[in-house]
Amino acid sequence: MNKRLLHIATLLFIAVFAVGCSADEAEQSHSDNQTQQTEENGNMEEQNEDIVRITISKDHQQEYINEKEIEIDKGAVLMDVLKENFYVKTAPDGQITSIERVAAKEDEEKVWTFTVNDEAVNVDAAAYELSPGDQVSFDLHAQ
Repeated sequence: MNKRLLHIATLLFIAVFAVGCSADEAEQSHSDNQTQQTEENGNMEEQNEDIVRITISKDHQQEYINEKEIEIDKGAVLMDVLKENFYVKTAPDGQITSIERVAAKEDEEKVWTFTVNDEAVNVDAAAYELSPGDQVSFDLHAQ
């Protein structure tokens, strides 16, 4: 009888030990998955930190023309980024005359203006240094 109790106690101990180890492995696996997901989200945030969004529209955003999210390098200048990613024409004085082949007609008194993060900027696009996360809007409209 004592041998039988010893056998049962041993089997019970092994079963409890196996279940305990299994729970630890599942918890460790769950923890590893959370860590990996957190790292992936962090990497996505890091990638998104170097992104700007440029939107092109017409007549105070009444007509949508194009929009792109663009990865930038530190110190990127707006005009350079614009020309690298859109079809842009400028006048000899540097003023933008056409973006994505959209320009004012000869009898229209419209100009291209831009805002950054919904605020007017008092510097030319050729002199404006972009920051990660900037939202830039170019709009062709009457003055």
